[in-house]
Amino acid sequence: MRVQSNTHLDAVVGVVGATGAVGKEVVGCLEKRDFPVDKLRIFGSARSAGSVVKTKFGDVEVELFDQSAAAECDVCFLAVSGDFALEHARAISKSCIVIDNSSAFRYEPDVPLVIPEINGKACKGKNLIANPNCTTAIGLMGLSPLMKKFGAKRVLMSTYQASSGAGQEGMDELKAGTIQVTSGEKEVADHKHFAHPLPFNVIPHIDKFQENGYTKEEMKVTWETRKICDMPDDFPVSCTAVRIPTFRAHSETIVLETEQKVDVKVAQDLLASSPGVKLVDDVQNTESPQYPMPLTATGQYDVEVGRVRRSEAFGDYGLEFFVSGDQLLRGAALNAVLVAEECVKNGDL
Repeated sequence: MRVQSNTHLDAVVGVVGATGAVGKEVVGCLEKRDFPVDKLRIFGSARSAGSVVKTKFGDVEVELFDQSAAAECDVCFLAVSGDFALEHARAISKSCIVIDNSSAFRYEPDVPLVIPEINGKACKGKNLIANPNCTTAIGLMGLSPLMKKFGAKRVLMSTYQASSGAGQEGMDELKAGTIQVTSGEKEVADHKHFAHPLPFNVIPHIDKFQENGYTKEEMKVTWETRKICDMPDDFPVSCTAVRIPTFRAHSETIVLETEQKVDVKVAQDLLASSPGVKLVDDVQNTESPQYPMPLTATGQYDVEVGRVRRSEAFGDYGLEFFVSGDQLLRGAALNAVLVAEECVKNGDL
């Protein structure tokens, strides 16, 4: 990174896949958070090369992706497929900090998997850093502070994931199918992208089923929670992932069995003061009860956490709560930009 003055650093920042949903959000986060961008370079496919993207940093012409060109950046965000990342990320990272949003390197022992508020120090001295699965990133924002305070024996999650988690095709199918049903054209919507119709339905199936009966999406949450929180490989974490008919923001029910006795008020106060978390927990408000919802979490940087209560299953040694977070922001783009900010703090940029 080039030094502009004694107190202000400016970087050449690259974004690969900036015309996609996550890539667009990365550029937006860089703009809104005033990341020290001296020059923004956007790399794309032959189809998008030559087009112009208007940004706070000026009009940027999309360059045809090239490894050597991307490696000229100080930091490069990859908002592309895992196969693309596997082919190019390590080569680029020889001379540039690469923050990869795919699942390609999340389980590699030499690559840190980072949520900056939880394990930001893991970035130190690393040129290739992995972004977690969006579901993991949202859930751990609420879960991690409570585990640190009360200890953890086991974690159970149920997720309610928006159609946008399956990309633009998923949102388009939900919208078209909803119109089919509400217009009376069909009793049950057509489906192609999802295993079953999503409008007016929920589908307990995200990603491929594994030999143990869980889906890969569910196992990602288990594997990534253990890695980010520095847990043993056999620490009990279990997840059920469900696709629901909303456009944006994922929600989760989380049950935590603790090592120490819980205090709900202490837990609420802790969450209210935790960075990246917004406590939304006023169920006694009879006119308008307050709790996390996709509708209110959409477009927000913070993860909403509420419905905090003593667990009836684990008694004084358990907490249950509900979270909602924008998976394209907190679960992907914002987390990636926060990782880059952590690299600045660490002196690596």
